[in-house]
Amino acid sequence: MNDNLPWKYCVGIPLQRLFSTFANGWPGVGLLIQRLITAAALVHYATIRLRETSHVASSAPHLIAAGAGVLLLVGLWTPLAGAVLTAAEIWIVLSGDCGFWMPLVLASMGASLAMIGPGAWSFDARLFGRKQIKTLSS
Repeated sequence: MNDNLPWKYCVGIPLQRLFSTFANGWPGVGLLIQRLITAAALVHYATIRLRETSHVASSAPHLIAAGAGVLLLVGLWTPLAGAVLTAAEIWIVLSGDCGFWMPLVLASMGASLAMIGPGAWSFDARLFGRKQIKTLSS
C-alpha cells in the first residue's frame, strides 16, 4: 500500500458530519425562503402535470421531485432530497416534456440546497446539529 495516500492521516480521527454548521440569522432566513420557494414551485408543477395527463407514469419525475420538495420544505434529509430533486429535474429536461428553463432552475436550486445545507430552521439541524453536552460539576 502506498504511504503517500491522504487517508492514512485520518485513522482514528472521527469524521465531521456533512454540515459543520447550520446557518442561522439572515443566512438561515435566506435558506428557509429558498426551501419554501423551491418546494412551492415543485408541488405546483406536479399538480399541474397531474391535471394535464391521466398517466401517472409520465408524471413520475414530477411526483418524485414534488416528494423531494416536501422533504426540502421541512428540511429533512436535505442532501438526499436535493440530489433526488436535481436528478428528477434533469430527467424532466432530458425527456423534453416541459420547458427547459424552469426544470433547470429547480435542478440548480436542489443542487445548491444539497451542497449548502438546510439552515438552522430545519429538522436536519434539530436531528443532526451540534449538541452541547452539559456535565454535572461536583
